[in-house]
Amino acid sequence: MLKISEVEKHGIGRELRLKPGCAVIEFDGFPANDVIDYLYYDARESFTMRVADARGKETDYEIEKDEDETLGLVFEDDGMSIKTCHNKCIFCFVDQMPCGMRKTLYVKDDDYRQSFLCGNFVTLTNLTDEDADRIVRYKLSPLYISVHTMNPDLRAKMMNNRFAGKIVDYLHRFADAGIEMHTQIVLVAGVNDGQELDYSARELFKLYPQVKTLAAVPCGVTQFREGLYEIKEQNAEYCRGVIAQADRLNAEFGVNFLTLSDEFYFKAGVPVKPFEFYGEFPQIENGVGMTAKFYRELQDALEERTYEKSFLIVTGTAAEGFIRECAHTVEKYCKCLKTHVIGVKNKFFGETVDCSGLLVGKDVAEACLNFKEEFDEVVIPSNMLREFEEVFLDGTTLTQLSETVGKPVRVTRGSGESFFDTLTLPYRAAGGK
Repeated sequence: MLKISEVEKHGIGRELRLKPGCAVIEFDGFPANDVIDYLYYDARESFTMRVADARGKETDYEIEKDEDETLGLVFEDDGMSIKTCHNKCIFCFVDQMPCGMRKTLYVKDDDYRQSFLCGNFVTLTNLTDEDADRIVRYKLSPLYISVHTMNPDLRAKMMNNRFAGKIVDYLHRFADAGIEMHTQIVLVAGVNDGQELDYSARELFKLYPQVKTLAAVPCGVTQFREGLYEIKEQNAEYCRGVIAQADRLNAEFGVNFLTLSDEFYFKAGVPVKPFEFYGEFPQIENGVGMTAKFYRELQDALEERTYEKSFLIVTGTAAEGFIRECAHTVEKYCKCLKTHVIGVKNKFFGETVDCSGLLVGKDVAEACLNFKEEFDEVVIPSNMLREFEEVFLDGTTLTQLSETVGKPVRVTRGSGESFFDTLTLPYRAAGGK
């Protein structure tokens, strides 16, 4: 149930004389478990609502309202405590985390509600029949689903969960209900690649356009894998093969259905696909098309400027060449600007982890201190920091990094435009803090 903490002045709840301390028990006979129930019915024009007062007396209300009218209820608790993962995946990144980091980094969230609300990828292995019914009833769409393979037996093996094979039934049921889905495969060499990837892609494409996209991302491997499943290396030759396979499948489908994270192209040493390939960039949070989008944004932002400053731009080893190319482009448009780019080796997680988003403050600081040429300030991308905070994965703060290096630190905000402004304008004018 949802316990009311506030009744807004101009809401229908005030007309019904609902008060703080009352609790919404049901909508249309279905339990009011969390704020999604409330939001769904608050957008409807007619429904029933059962409410218990502070003494427990229950009253049924027949609600008739305009679509833009609201009940105006605020609740003590939204009922959205995170549902966690029931799997023991052979490629799980959380299982490869060292001890002693922030507690939140060890939480394996797997909540279909967060998939709908925030775009989190979920496996659906902890889904109950009631959950599945609710997804269909409310048409919670789009959903972001970690499929990994459409082979039920292989999926159960990869995820160490005997119920994992039910994914096929769920996907068909949701597609029949008109729910849009974006799917992903974490590619593990020798396990769900090759013919298995062909099979999975073709089976998922049968559900197109309800299954709108399929992304493949490489399996991340840290140095903390003692006692875990042995993961084979995905080298340049392997990545070139995956790219060729995706191209062949998309030619077969006639649409760009299977897209790859940019890391495959970086490792393969080949250019990413052009901007137009990625459409509306639905899988950009998976690193799919991020480079193409960034480069287009940078090109659109370019203009003649003058700024006398030298920067050390920090990135991961995978994107070092691309970022250096972008920095040189900015230099051509900005007089007196000088840039250096360093791809920092990830000593904390291991050098197989080559993306900027998993670099820790200690490794960044050490690389900056060891850099031999002179520079005025350090520039890092925002994905190195925890969202809405100035803290690295290892707990190092932005202030601590600046004090250790002895230089100011600027943060780009993830776009090509921000990159250009950060390097060519005083920090506050560029949108910095």
